[in-house]
Amino acid sequence: MKITTLFFGITADLVGETELDIALESSIAVDAFKLVLKEKYPQLKNIDSYAIAVNEVYAEGVLILKEGDVVAVIPPVSGG
Repeated sequence: MKITTLFFGITADLVGETELDIALESSIAVDAFKLVLKEKYPQLKNIDSYAIAVNEVYAEGVLILKEGDVVAVIPPVSGG
């Protein structure tokens, strides 16, 4: 199963890419996908938290990813 993963802000800097196709053996929940990302890209552990959007909608951790989903990794933002 292939999940297109988009990285924004500091997550793109840490991973060194803005878009990657990540292969998974089976469907998994968003929370489990976050663990996969941290395993493949340990530098993401430097971020306390980040949001996940699936197909342009913010996703809860229990949402099951499926073939062809587009996952966005969105770091915390601040402004002033």
